Amino acid sequence: MKFMRLGDPGKETPCVLDQDGVARDISGLVSDISPETISGLAEAVSRSDLSALPSVGQDGVRIAAPVSQPRNIYCIGLNYSDHAREAGMDIPEEPILFNKASGTYCGPNDPILYSPKMTKLDWEVELGIVIGCPTLNVSKAEALECILGYTLVNDVSERSWQLERGGQWAKGKSFPNFCPTGPWIVTGDEVGDARELPMWLDVNGTRMQTGNTATMIFDPATIVSYLSDFLRLEPGDLICTGTPPGVGAGMKPPVWLKVGDTVSLGIEGLGSQQQSVEEL
Repeated sequence: MKFMRLGDPGKETPCVLDQDGVARDISGLVSDISPETISGLAEAVSRSDLSALPSVGQDGVRIAAPVSQPRNIYCIGLNYSDHAREAGMDIPEEPILFNKASGTYCGPNDPILYSPKMTKLDWEVELGIVIGCPTLNVSKAEALECILGYTLVNDVSERSWQLERGGQWAKGKSFPNFCPTGPWIVTGDEVGDARELPMWLDVNGTRMQTGNTATMIFDPATIVSYLSDFLRLEPGDLICTGTPPGVGAGMKPPVWLKVGDTVSLGIEGLGSQQQSVEEL
């Protein structure tokens, strides 16, 4: 299944895509795709005749983030072996965990906001995990059952704040609209093996990142199990799982986003995004 939300902020309609790619309104089944409804979402939709649900036009309609608002946004740093080499850093022995503020969360095509205090604005195409049920102390074998599905994320970063302001990564990851998410949540049964998904990112039409989740150091099941040792993952929580090489900070010389730039990105089977960089 592919779940998505369509409409302007505060007026989003929860939808599922049918086999023909038509968005079907599921607001008669669930009030929204939210932390409160996610646990029973897939079951409720699977019992329904999708062809009987109202269709929702997609042309010219804003694609919203696929969950109304996660309670938590977790991120895993340096999780691709080739990106760690690009950054000149050792392969982590355990997942590196940090958070993004809730206000970073936005639709997949919403603008990247630029503050005049920024000097090193960067991009990161990432596989996102959406948690489907309360998850605490689960084994790696159990972890995949706790995942509702996968989504596409741009983990936007201001490197000067991340690395030059005391070394606290959350500072450089938490500005508004720094987590474009979507267009869809694709359930695990449709994705198949999330450990072999091609991914890419362009800036102004030039390919910057070409990668594959096959080079992830810690796979989705490992990440979910590991985090569940330390905290309870909640339905709708988003986990951003790291990026392949090709970020602006890794270029020689470095390349940074500026107002007017366009960022396009995608992961096979999970759709694509496009953002423009706009002055706040």
